[in-house]
Amino acid sequence: MNILLTGGVGYIGSHTAVVLAQAGHQIVLFDNLCNSLKETVSRLEKIIGSSIVFVEGDVRNTELLITVLQEYQIDSVIHFAGLKAVGESVANPVLYFSNNVQGTISLLQAMQATQVNSLVFSSSATVYGEPVYLPYDEEHPTNPINPYGDTKLQVEIMLRDLANSNPDWKIACLRYFNPVGAHESGLIGDDPSGTPGNLMPYLARVATGQLECLSVFGNDYETRDGTGERDYIHVMDLAEGHMAALSFLNAHAGFHVVNLGTGKSTSVLECVNEFEKASNKKIALRFAPRRDGDLPIYFAKADLAKHKLGWTADRSVSEMCSSAWKFQSSQSKQ
Repeated sequence: MNILLTGGVGYIGSHTAVVLAQAGHQIVLFDNLCNSLKETVSRLEKIIGSSIVFVEGDVRNTELLITVLQEYQIDSVIHFAGLKAVGESVANPVLYFSNNVQGTISLLQAMQATQVNSLVFSSSATVYGEPVYLPYDEEHPTNPINPYGDTKLQVEIMLRDLANSNPDWKIACLRYFNPVGAHESGLIGDDPSGTPGNLMPYLARVATGQLECLSVFGNDYETRDGTGERDYIHVMDLAEGHMAALSFLNAHAGFHVVNLGTGKSTSVLECVNEFEKASNKKIALRFAPRRDGDLPIYFAKADLAKHKLGWTADRSVSEMCSSAWKFQSSQSKQ
């Protein structure tokens, strides 16, 4: 298939590009590079062993998207292009609605104009909000607690209505839990600009001495060790989940919501312990007060992904940490 990846140079998009290209698909990467580096394209080419089509552009540019969809005879789109920092979304909700919702409307208009009707959407477990019960399954009520989650849910509602309006549409909404880790080559990984907002890249930078210590927000939760527990999923498992979703859509029209997670939780201190083993470094940490909005624990019920997509997350927390450390180490040497 010819597959367009919007936001394809970003963290999850780039790893999915590897999986798709190595499976024989023709990929086109579309990205405005607001949260990614053009250098990633050459790194992907090194991993894949062939050249990659890259188009620099913003998903709100409908005419450019139409041109790309037509020129490269695109069969299906995986839509990663979206801003994803919760704190930033609270501070600047208009930016988030513009990029995430308006950007998706623009993409859908381009797809309608070119009669491309297969779409995998990068959604998020943030659409669930405070847990009514755990683990979260796909039937759990949706009630986001921040503008980032609001934008993901608004897009999901729009996609559901679109699929209901026209039986030709094939749409999968993949609700991610906590992607971490890196490609085994160490060439691509999670490399946020500025101070990382997520645990694993923060741990990696503490291990290299770029950051002084890890602040653990809350050690008095009713969890195994008092620290928050999350469903961490290896980014390569997540990437393989996208390919499984594309294969599923080949034979199934309509609108489908699927969790992509491991089905189990890992605490912050358990992650720290595994990262210390992987890096052979002692991680300096301090305990800080709980943050507003942080949940004590959340994790996925991932049975539907296995049933519908034939997909499960197989890589361990140890593999997540060792791959993240390999990537961070290679970055530090440059």
